Amino acid sequence: QVQLVESGGGLVQPGGSLRLSCAASGFTFSSTTMRWFRQAPGKEREFVATITSTGPRTNYLDSVKGRFTISRDNAKNTVYLQMNSLKPEDTAVYYCNAFTFKSLGWGQGIQVTVSS
Repeated sequence: QVQLVESGGGLVQPGGSLRLSCAASGFTFSSTTMRWFRQAPGKEREFVATITSTGPRTNYLDSVKGRFTISRDNAKNTVYLQMNSLKPEDTAVYYCNAFTFKSLGWGQGIQVTVSS
C-alpha cells in the first residue's frame, strides 16, 4: 500500500531553515508527481509546492517562492522541501502527497513551528 512518511520538522527561529523529507513506498515513485501541502490552525489546507516526474518541473505557492525549494531523489524514493528564511506565518502541519491522475495518498503530516 501507498505509504508516505514525513520527517525533519520542528521548532525554528524566524529567518532560520528546515529541510522536510518524505519517504515514499508502495508505488512507482519515479513516475509520480509529488506535492507538499500545509495546514495552519483555523485555516484550510493549502498547496505549497509540487515537482513532476519528468523535467522535473516545479511550482510554488506565491508566498514561498524564492524561499522554499522542492526536490526529489528517485534513487531514494524521497521528496524534500528545503525551507529558508522561515516566517512565523509558515507555522503549520506539512503534508506530503503523491499524485498522478488522482491523489495516491497522504502522509500523516509533520509540525513546523516558526517562533522566537
